[in-house]
Amino acid sequence: MTREILHDLGFFGHYLHMHAGGRGGKQFVLTNLHKNGSTLTQRELLERTNTSPAALSEVLAKLESGGLIVREPYEHDKRQLQIELTQEGEVCAAQMFEQREQFEQRALACLSADEQAQLKELLERLIEHWNHLDEEKEVRA
Repeated sequence: MTREILHDLGFFGHYLHMHAGGRGGKQFVLTNLHKNGSTLTQRELLERTNTSPAALSEVLAKLESGGLIVREPYEHDKRQLQIELTQEGEVCAAQMFEQREQFEQRALACLSADEQAQLKELLERLIEHWNHLDEEKEVRA
């Protein structure tokens, strides 16, 4: 049974990444910029992601080469880059944001409010347990 549950969790992770944008890819960056007035510093974006600085830089380079963002020195700190959506990027981000909102509204529609609350509680217990497993692993290393 454990193997089947872990397999299903893997499916959910993949599905969420594909449909809700993950936490560091192009969709995540564009929708975060869209939600925050079309502009953030690279440091602010990095703090919101679950990725490395190098991976974020790669995503930003792809978005910039696609004409969806521009990167310029931040006026308050020239060592920092300001990331801004282009007009084309804003249109793309708005569409992605709308699709994400629709997905979130429909994603758990097959569960009652009580079932959603139970699921949330179970997932929080798993997160706590898995974090504990990571801590144990770090102590042994």
